[in-house]
Amino acid sequence: MSIEETEKEIVEEFDMFDDWMQKYEHLIDLGKSLPMISEGEKTDDRLIKGCQSRVWLKSELKNGKIIYTADSDAIITKGMVALMVRVLSDHTPDEIINAKMEFVEKVGLTKHLSPTRSNGLLSMIKQMKMDAVAYKTMG
Repeated sequence: MSIEETEKEIVEEFDMFDDWMQKYEHLIDLGKSLPMISEGEKTDDRLIKGCQSRVWLKSELKNGKIIYTADSDAIITKGMVALMVRVLSDHTPDEIINAKMEFVEKVGLTKHLSPTRSNGLLSMIKQMKMDAVAYKTMG
């Protein structure tokens, strides 16, 4: 599935909910399905800078595609990073670098998150794209 197709799927999922309490519950549920980073890999160098909560992100290049795993100590943030992993994981560095991430606006995340969470979300996307640039230059 392309990044755009996954984004469209997420927008449709969020459209099913009537209010933001339901959308937050959905985010929390998504966090439970996050491909987890192992405890031993929760190192300071994997912490995303700019997030109020602690968010660890690991990326690996496998067969030309980047696989992300992550975790957070906050349940809403864990849901947010789960969304980012769902959209960007298992794609090539170029696809990730060029991803527009328009679903973030379309589902209203930036409007309904606190400014600190919103900044954290942007930091997650930035870090995932920086990892993609790093893998691209190595390749």
